[in-house]
Amino acid sequence: MFNSVVAANRAAFAAFGVPQEGDDVAPPAERIEADEDLPEWHVSISEDHAEQLGVGDKVEFSKTISDDDVRQFAAASGDTNPLHLDDEFAAETRFRGRIAHGTLVSGLISAALARLPGLTIYLSQDLEFHNPVRIGDRLTAECEIVEDLGDSQYRLTTRVRDREDVVIDGEAVVLIDDLPN
Repeated sequence: MFNSVVAANRAAFAAFGVPQEGDDVAPPAERIEADEDLPEWHVSISEDHAEQLGVGDKVEFSKTISDDDVRQFAAASGDTNPLHLDDEFAAETRFRGRIAHGTLVSGLISAALARLPGLTIYLSQDLEFHNPVRIGDRLTAECEIVEDLGDSQYRLTTRVRDREDVVIDGEAVVLIDDLPN
């Protein structure tokens, strides 16, 4: 157990860019600017104008979960659970291998919502975690407006899929403001 904790801490230090004895220093992670997409991301949206959003409109965001994503999330969040970072430890668990953090995976929902027209502000999010996500899995977050609550607020179903399997199911309420000039 001690070795897995040490390995998890080393992974966290590495993700923060703190070199360890004998390590080659890796360059910092690629920086992403607002409204910029990486080539491996895929986005699909049914409506491009905030004032025309309504029930039935959808947005999807697809991404492959990488080892780098998991390690950077561990470093940023402080969640260095060896289930996510240590192959040997994770092989002995019910999952028989490493899995991605549930909160990292649920972040794909936020990524999808960020692509709605206007300035999307989370008001609430309920989640149910149904299946583990492995490193290398290609996931799609699907969000659909199911109710217009008035005052630019909407209730949406939120789902993350790995092909046909639902890994996360939930519901969100968002406020969509106009973009500042």
